[in-house]
Amino acid sequence: MIEHTVTFRLKSAPGSAAEQTFLAAAADLAAIPGVKDFTIRRQTSPKNDHTFGISMKFATQEEYDFYSNHQAHQDFIQEHWLTTVEDFQEADFESLDTVAH
Repeated sequence: MIEHTVTFRLKSAPGSAAEQTFLAAAADLAAIPGVKDFTIRRQTSPKNDHTFGISMKFATQEEYDFYSNHQAHQDFIQEHWLTTVEDFQEADFESLDTVAH
């Protein structure tokens, strides 16, 4: 299982129409085949200047690759991400098979 996460800050003002347009477009990514447990979250901690986070899970590397290369994802990047996001950090996690106690 791969958990794909990204935290980010938008260029647009909080609550603006541009923010709502971006979040609606991001939500559409959940419809890409293979995406599981898709969530968009608002940051509440003052320790982090990223205001939103998106996470989703993929059962396999192949499903993650399919998502990454899917035309809807590529269109979202070109039409929304590159023009609207001011700063971001992306991380992909796999569960550890064993955890030391």
